[in-house]
Amino acid sequence: MLLISIGVNGLQKAKKYMNKNLLLIFTRNPELGKAKTRLAKTVGNETALEIYKFLLQKTRDVSLKVTSDKAVYYSVKVRSNDIWNSETYQKHQQVGEDLGIRMLNAFVNSFDAGYKKVLIIGSDLYDLTSEDIETAFNKLDTNDVVIGPAEDGGYYLLGMNSLHSSVFKNKDWGTATVKEDTLADLKDKKVHLLQELNDVDVFEDIEHHSAFQHFLIK
Repeated sequence: MLLISIGVNGLQKAKKYMNKNLLLIFTRNPELGKAKTRLAKTVGNETALEIYKFLLQKTRDVSLKVTSDKAVYYSVKVRSNDIWNSETYQKHQQVGEDLGIRMLNAFVNSFDAGYKKVLIIGSDLYDLTSEDIETAFNKLDTNDVVIGPAEDGGYYLLGMNSLHSSVFKNKDWGTATVKEDTLADLKDKKVHLLQELNDVDVFEDIEHHSAFQHFLIK
């Protein structure tokens, strides 16, 4: 049984926005010792937190340029006074026992609220642009699903114009098989792949990236 968190009030809030497209942004609450833990093994907890806050702000700035409605899904607790303005961003808490179910619940909420195209991104990809996101929405005019493949074997973006719940189940999240397993679930669907990009998980992801050098040289 799905745990749906939006409810009647959530539907009413969604209707005040109601573009036909919705961008979902999954975030972790930026807390010391809990943000970018694999990266923190090399750079330390404080620097990892600074980098994650930097990535959050970059994600917000990119998403603000996207013409769709937008919703932030918080990992732990919904924040009222943070970088996500509630006049622009619908706010929800993630619900579910693993990443797949949390994403599934968010997509169910979104389609139940009346949206026709729904995309989800994380908040740890510096190189993602608003043009990439707009392209993904446009590709859903002629495709069932759009995927932004990540260099580590996962994906940084997933979009669909109707619910395909199998892609959220029976996955080893955080491993190199996620993209291929997802494509296997969609073998009878028309899927568009965006350009491959790299999200930020470990030190090697930022070691030679110009945008992060000021965090590393202290």
